[in-house]
Amino acid sequence: MERKEIVVDASVVVKWFVEEEYSREARLLRDAYVDGLIDITAPSLLPYEVLNALKYSGAFGEEELEEVAKTLEDFQFTLLNLQGELAAKSIEIAMRKGLTIYDASYLALALILGTMLYTADEKLIRKAERLDVAKHIAQFKINP
Repeated sequence: MERKEIVVDASVVVKWFVEEEYSREARLLRDAYVDGLIDITAPSLLPYEVLNALKYSGAFGEEELEEVAKTLEDFQFTLLNLQGELAAKSIEIAMRKGLTIYDASYLALALILGTMLYTADEKLIRKAERLDVAKHIAQFKINP
């Protein structure tokens, strides 16, 4: 059985480390990745965004953030730099949908890969509605 490739954004990965609404669903996705049921791909900015969000949560000190950084590295996600087709598509989406390049890069990657982006960012989902590549983390299931 071929593993399904998906894109996740920082709003999902942060929930692996802090208890928030939809943390349970985010951890189900993480566990599916760890169990080899899915592959995770993301723009290379993912670790920056996750660590920044955790820093500003106030719940993590320097040592804890260093541990999270190591954990993120250990996951060995496929992280892609913003260049070539990904850069062009990210800019196009950002300009047409009124999004940041950061947010648009997740959508662009999902479009390029022909897969789904899972996010907890409801505003992003609304703005990307016509692209049909973004789902709320609450909708994550292993089987389509």
